[in-house]
Amino acid sequence: MHEHPADRFPWVVVPGIWDSDPEHWQSRWQDDRGPEAVRIAPASWSAPDPDDWDRAISDAVAACARPPVLVAHSLGVLAAARWLTAHDDGRAAGAFLVAPPDPAAPAFPDAARGFGPPVGAVTTPTALVVSEDDPYCSAERASGFASVLGARVFRIGERQHVNVASGVGAWPEGRRLLDGFVRDAVGG
Repeated sequence: MHEHPADRFPWVVVPGIWDSDPEHWQSRWQDDRGPEAVRIAPASWSAPDPDDWDRAISDAVAACARPPVLVAHSLGVLAAARWLTAHDDGRAAGAFLVAPPDPAAPAFPDAARGFGPPVGAVTTPTALVVSEDDPYCSAERASGFASVLGARVFRIGERQHVNVASGVGAWPEGRRLLDGFVRDAVGG
């Protein structure tokens, strides 16, 4: 079995609104990593409060033996970007952000209106994975979020919202992207 560079770090899994179900790639990756992957546990999964999610990310990061890589999806991308902007101090080794929603888009959930787009650059190595046909965010807008953060962009073609409904399954393509990003940008 070949080594996965991303396995050199613990992970903090940051799902989107309502959490990721067991069939979601995030849950499957977390299951594969066992105790080396910590999922955030906000009190406000269905009516997300940015401060609650910020605390949940801080708690999950603190539960790791060393700085983790944040593995975020959907609303979790906005939560992770917000957290990184406030805590860009080495607490996280890197951030792998997948399929951000656009808070200005009509499909953005009303319950999550407290979350906004990224507001500043971070020094933490960050990658933003962009689907060309994401119903929650245009590729151009997502690339703009990456520019604000100073993140590298991985455009992955038409994968909708990179979730269970889009048919990516365990998303081995994403696991390879994560490994390449960690190898090239995070180190270890």
